[in-house]
Order: sequence, then C-alpha cells, then structure tokens
Amino acid sequence: MTLNQEQALQAGSKSMNSYLAPLVRDIQPSGIRKFFDLVGGSKDIITLGVGEPDFTTPWHMREACVYSLERGFTSYTSNAGMPELREELSHYLSSRFSVNYNPKDEMIITVGGSEAIDLALRALITPGDEILIPEPCYISYSPITAIGGGVAVGIETFADNGFKLTAEALEAKITPRSKVLILCYPSNPTGATMSYEDWLPIAKVVEKHDLIVISDEIYAELTYDQNHVSFAAIPGMLDRTILVSGFSKAFAMTGWRIGYTCGHRDLISAMLKIHQYTVMCAPSMGQVAALEALRNGMGEKDRMVDAYNQRRRLMVQGFRDMGLDCHEPQGAFYVFPSIQSTGLSSDAFAERLLYDAKVAAVPGNVFGLGGEGYLRCSYATSVAQLTEALERIGNFVHKLKAEGV
Repeated sequence: MTLNQEQALQAGSKSMNSYLAPLVRDIQPSGIRKFFDLVGGSKDIITLGVGEPDFTTPWHMREACVYSLERGFTSYTSNAGMPELREELSHYLSSRFSVNYNPKDEMIITVGGSEAIDLALRALITPGDEILIPEPCYISYSPITAIGGGVAVGIETFADNGFKLTAEALEAKITPRSKVLILCYPSNPTGATMSYEDWLPIAKVVEKHDLIVISDEIYAELTYDQNHVSFAAIPGMLDRTILVSGFSKAFAMTGWRIGYTCGHRDLISAMLKIHQYTVMCAPSMGQVAALEALRNGMGEKDRMVDAYNQRRRLMVQGFRDMGLDCHEPQGAFYVFPSIQSTGLSSDAFAERLLYDAKVAAVPGNVFGLGGEGYLRCSYATSVAQLTEALERIGNFVHKLKAEGV
C-alpha cells in the first residue's frame, strides 16, 4: 500500500481515487455526454446532439435476429466472427469500395467500430509514439491514444477548405516519433469528405514517412454529392491501412454493436489476439442481423440516405438564412455551423441555447483543434423536429443580436 492510500484510509476518506491509475483518473469525461447530462429529464427539449439514426433497424434484420434466437443460436462464434458474415463483407467491400480482403485472416467482426479503433491503437502503439489526428474529429481518438500510451497530435483543418486534410498540414506535424495517422472521412463532426484527388498527396506523405493509417469509414455509405473513396483503395495504401467501419450508421443498428476491421494479415493477427482476450467475439445475434443487412438491406439504406440528404439541405439553408456561416457537409449526418459572429464561445452558445431555446447541440470545442466557434448539430431526426429546432435557434440568434452580444 502506498503512503497516499494509507493516509486516505486512516482519514476515513470515502474517495477511492488514490487507487486509480493516474492516466485514467486524469482523462476528461466525454464532452458530449457531459453536456447532455445538463438536459436531464427536462421536457420540450429538441436534441440535435447524439449521432444516432432516428430510424428503427429495418424489420427483416430484426426478424433474422429473432429467428436465430428461436433456433437457439446463442453461442460464441469464431473469435474473428461468423465465417459467412466475413465472406459477405468481403464481397461488399470489394464491389462497393474496390478494396479486397481475405475473409479468413484479414478481417475481424468487432463490438462496434469503437472496439476496432481501440484494437488497432493498442496493437500499434509503443509508449511515446505520436498518433496524428486531423481535427475537429470524433472525440474518442485522443483518449484511446492516451490510454494506449501514445501521444495524440492534432492537425487543424479549416472550413474554408471544406475541413479537408492537406498534405502540407500533415507534413508540418510529422516528427521522428510519428507512427500512425487516424483518418475519419466522411467526418464526424464536420461532414467533410475526401475525393480520390484529395487522397493522392496524403498517400505520398504516408509512404514517405512510413506511416500506418487507421481509416475510420463508419459513415462511408452516408455521402450525398459524391461517392465515398476509401483510403485503402488508393494505390499502395491497402497494406498500410487498417480499415474500420460498422453497421451502426448506414443500417440504423447502433445498439447492436457490430463493427469490423480489415487490414494486412500481420496487423489483423495482432489485433485478434487482443480481441480474443478481451471480448472473445461480437454478439452472435447481432452478427446474424448484420448478415441480413448486407444481403437484403441496401434498399432501406438508400432510402435513409435520401431522407438525410433532404434534412441536410434544410439545415444548411436554415443556418445560412439566420445569418450563420455553415459549411455544406458532403457526408455523415451533421452540420457544423459557425457561431463566431455571435461573439459567444461554443460552450456559452450551446448552454444558452439549451436553457433559452430548449435546443440541445454540441459545442464545437469538444472536437479538438478548430472546433471552437462552431456548433455540431445532428440531422438524424425528423423534418418536423428539425424545422422547429431551426425556428428556435433563429429566434435565439436574433435575440442575441438585439442584446448586442
């Protein structure tokens, strides 16, 4: 027992913080969840915060799960996932995104995309390695990097460039300790996408500095004016890329927790060892539903994307009409309007919007570099709710202008 632990016990303290690993103790709670704790049980609040489809998982996918349960399919699967699901996934990735993986030894079915990211980072990081992360970005990348012993290095992206990563910005952040580049396009929170031409100079920098890439493509199916281009499909990048994705966003299957990761067999083999010792396998009934989604769910997926596209246009125009600059997202289901003209910080704007207008959105600063002065709003909710939310936000902005804020 350490001196601090003994002193705490002698003092009759109820705090157990002295037992915690300092690394874990010092990690800040999720900025999204922390903010939405303020909502509590409040009524009449329109929530534009959580990145979750408002659609229910299509019935035939749920029915496939129910039927599997009725047949008693409740056992563990292979650690890497059901062979038939991996086979189907291999065909899907090849035909849809022109990336080819052997389902036997280059693919793992994971507990959501989040586990896949964690596995990749834990397999790759030697303490002190620098992990390059374009920001604003999904809030989990930096904490997971820290837990693995790595050092997160943010690369700021900007609205005037569509929040795209540039080779120049990447090159400027590389040091002898740089090892991994995490990519997330289409982007959470900005909705930014990258074209084939955008990727080519990035690939040259990756090859020049011998980097490994973790490409989080969870929103690959949610693009609007152009098709998604996988970084792994860029010449020379397949073996350097660990592709991460899942079924949550495209097929409205968030609670099923079925994701996947693909890559070079040496990398996947290392990740599989960690997966074996931590979660064993992804839920068997969820894998059955995912298999049904790949085989027969593309029609529903396309209809959901069409609905998101309608909502995207509504939101972008709504923010512009109220005088707020708003980058037009090309993917995912978020808008990221600038609130800099109001003079309020992201935190202050989001908090006042919640209390004064009963609209919950996420302050942009929680997403890292370049997020301050922005607000993330999810349009994964009904048109009626979005229309009402825009009216409330517009009235709130006009009120701020009248106050001279």
